[in-house]
Amino acid sequence: MPLARRPSWRLVAVPLALVWLVIGVLAAYVYGHRYSLYRGFPAPTTPAGVPQGTVRDVSFYSPALQGTHHYLVYLPPHYAQAAARGRRFPVLYLLHGDPGSPDVFIKAGALAVREDVLAQQRRIRPMIVVMAAGKTGVFGGSGTEWANAQSGPYESYVVDVVHDVDRRFATVHSRRGRGIAGLSEGAFAALNISLHHLRMFSVAQSWSGYFNETASGPFSHEPESVIRFNSPEQYVKVVAPMIHRLGYRAWIYQGTLDHNAAFHIRHMSDELHAAGAAVHYGFFPGGHDWGLWRAQLPRMLIAASSWFATNPRSGTVLTSVGHQGSAAAILRHEIAQRAKCLRRRAVAIRHGRPPGHGCRFFAPRLHAH
Repeated sequence: MPLARRPSWRLVAVPLALVWLVIGVLAAYVYGHRYSLYRGFPAPTTPAGVPQGTVRDVSFYSPALQGTHHYLVYLPPHYAQAAARGRRFPVLYLLHGDPGSPDVFIKAGALAVREDVLAQQRRIRPMIVVMAAGKTGVFGGSGTEWANAQSGPYESYVVDVVHDVDRRFATVHSRRGRGIAGLSEGAFAALNISLHHLRMFSVAQSWSGYFNETASGPFSHEPESVIRFNSPEQYVKVVAPMIHRLGYRAWIYQGTLDHNAAFHIRHMSDELHAAGAAVHYGFFPGGHDWGLWRAQLPRMLIAASSWFATNPRSGTVLTSVGHQGSAAAILRHEIAQRAKCLRRRAVAIRHGRPPGHGCRFFAPRLHAH
């Protein structure tokens, strides 16, 4: 009688390996998907007992872009009842970076939860927050600098969003009740757009932004006059008389580990203050990421709410907050940044690659404020 053949180990091992592979791929996908949504943070949840606002996705026709686009809008708790009684709310507009999307403020920044909690604690007055959607590609984002340049009239598109919000919701129809903020590319745009539209916005916030454009990206074929017009650090002098007349408030910050040159923040703040604006600037622990922006979001909401409640012409200040606020510390940071730049250029030249842009260096102006 022939002996029964034992099952080959491969018949067991191969299916098990496939199962483990599938599980690993699924786990990696789930982790990557959750990270893309929440940037490593837990899904935001409003604490029990705290009244919740609502988030809506609004589609509208943009005359500037000649097509249907959308934005997200956060409405504070009890908005409908208050609006029915005739109450109007100030609005903070938020611009995402590249890559990015409007829902990143809700999911990674926990914006709705933060505003719910701050409003219940009476640390802010209820306000509407609008998150515009820029041009999206395979990986999201805008890549337009939110500017009227080669990529399209995206600054005019933001103005279209403001007009649509004012038509649909119970908003304060004056510059005193409008502010604009953003992160990275959106931070640049918040200052750029608000300085171009001072009769529309009285508040601007730059979260890890920059303040000058170059002949690259959407400005690669634009004349120098257009580049200067879209460089807030240069353009602010042009609108200084209007800032003195109307008033303007700005909050500018970045992380202590950010790659952007630290002195530009101080210089931009000095220029705004000289033009008559009330300016706060700061350097906080972190890099160019949501660890920083999420941590500072309550500070930015509180600042916007406070400014919405006061006259834009209520005075000018220049205040530094957080780490690296002193001129000496900024000087040390700038020297370190320049040294890094010079090392990168040396490596590029040694390997026959283009050296890139020059390493600009500025000595800070030392004065008390």
